[in-house]
Amino acid sequence: MHFLPEAIDQYAVLHSQKEPELLQALNNETWQTVLNPRMLSGAYQGRILSLVSKLIRPKNILEIGTYTGYSALCMCEGIQKDGILHTIDKNEELFDLQKKYFDLSDYGHQIIQHTGNALDVISKIDEKFDLVFIDADKSNYNHYFDLIINKMNSGGVILSDNVLWSGKVLEKVDKKDIDTQALIKYNQKINNDIRVETVLLPIRDGLTITRVK
Repeated sequence: MHFLPEAIDQYAVLHSQKEPELLQALNNETWQTVLNPRMLSGAYQGRILSLVSKLIRPKNILEIGTYTGYSALCMCEGIQKDGILHTIDKNEELFDLQKKYFDLSDYGHQIIQHTGNALDVISKIDEKFDLVFIDADKSNYNHYFDLIINKMNSGGVILSDNVLWSGKVLEKVDKKDIDTQALIKYNQKINNDIRVETVLLPIRDGLTITRVK
């Protein structure tokens, strides 16, 4: 989803850093072999994730929604040498593809893959995080936030993807549309929570940057 005119969007892409070769390969393999490849963060948003991580220099990262591992590798570009990234996905069929590219990267030894229900897994991870990326089932965004907020270090950043949901957050919501209802509630929730400060960026399908005070 693009909210800017196509020409402006393309200009922004052309004047931003290019994705590394390994990520190009993962991007291509995802589109060729995996169901719903549009779920991939992609080159442009991937460079945003990389740059945010490099600015923060996180020691511990949590990713909720691994998919094929693209965004995890982007965030690892800014991780400290002794840092760890925990990434969670419920689709066990993607585990081997994720691991293939993690092991081909410089960060394979710093990435811990978790397979299962993220709500259960998060509760069992005894860490404090500097960077969290939420990009999983939209109906649980509010629950994810409630679970991770007390696991964040002061100054830590929570990134939330797809928060504009193809513009559905502005439309009349069908009572059966649980995802859109949840996202509307989530956007209001993190904007009003006094423990954090939030900016919603109209990048791709909407990306929120939330800093923990």
